[in-house]
Amino acid sequence: MKDRPLSTESWLTPPDPPSPPRYQAPAGATDCHAHVFGPLARYPLAPGATYQTQDLPVPAYLGMLDRIGLARGVLVQPSAYALDNGALLTALAAAPDRLRGIAVARADVADHELATMQAAGVRGLRFSAIAGATGHRYTGTVGFDDLLALAPRLRALGWHAQVWTQAELFDVAAARLLQAGVPLVLDHMGHFDVSAGINAPNFQTVLRLLGAGRIWVKLPVYRNSQQFPDYADCRPFHDALLTANPEQLVWGTDWPHVGLKRDMPDVGHLLDLFADWVTDDKLRRQILVENPARLYGFSV
Repeated sequence: MKDRPLSTESWLTPPDPPSPPRYQAPAGATDCHAHVFGPLARYPLAPGATYQTQDLPVPAYLGMLDRIGLARGVLVQPSAYALDNGALLTALAAAPDRLRGIAVARADVADHELATMQAAGVRGLRFSAIAGATGHRYTGTVGFDDLLALAPRLRALGWHAQVWTQAELFDVAAARLLQAGVPLVLDHMGHFDVSAGINAPNFQTVLRLLGAGRIWVKLPVYRNSQQFPDYADCRPFHDALLTANPEQLVWGTDWPHVGLKRDMPDVGHLLDLFADWVTDDKLRRQILVENPARLYGFSV
C-alpha cells in the first residue's frame, strides 16, 4: 500500500487532569497503549505529518497514570514521527522501570539501532495496513512486507509485532503474518466494524486466533464505537474477546486520543468502564498486570 496523506488539523486536547476513577486498579496495573509528543522544539513532527499537536511529553503522560492509579505504561510510536523514534526513546529513559515502548522501523534498520531500542525498553515494532477510502496506508507507517522481512530479527530479540489494521484486512493477511513466527498484537480490539456484529467472518477470525493463543488483542474500546461516552455498542465484542481467551488480552487508554475532533474520552471513565465490564477481580488483575508483564517484560 502507498502512503495516504490525511488532514493536518490538530485534534482536541484530552482532559487535564482526567477524572479520578472509582475503580482502584491493582498494584502493577499497566496502560498498554499510549503516545507522547515532544517537547516539539526538540522533537518536531515529521515533514508531511498527518496531524498537528501541542506538546504532550512524558511528564504529562506519567501525571495521567498517577492520576488514575496505574503503575506502568507502554508508549507506541505515533505515525506523526514516522521513523524517528527519538522522542519515544527519550521518554522511555525518563522512567525505565515504569515504561516500555513499541517503535517503528523498516526492514533496512541497522542492527545497532535495534540494540539501542532494546536497551531503552522497546519490546516490539508496529506495522500497519490501515486503509481508508483511497485504499492507501497512513503516512509515517510501515507495512506488512517489512514485518515479514524483519521477522528473524524480531524473533532473535524476543520482540512482537503490533498490528494496526482493520479486521477485514487482518482476515486476509492473517495466514501470511502468522508464518512470520512472531507474536502478533492487534490494536483497538481488532478494529472491527461495529455495525457488522460479532458474527462477521473477519471478527470471528480474530476470535478464533485469539482463542487458540495465536494472537494478542488490545482492549482500547472507543475507536470502534458510535455511542460516546459509554460505548455500549462495543460491549458484545469486548465480552466475546474476554470469553475467547483472557490470557491474551491487554488494556490501554490510547491517550492522548490522536485525531479526535469530538467526543473526547476521559481516561478515568475508560478505566471505570473496564472494571464495569470485567467484574471478576482475578480477570482484572490478569489483564491489567499479569498479561502486560508477560508481553512487555515487566516484573510482577
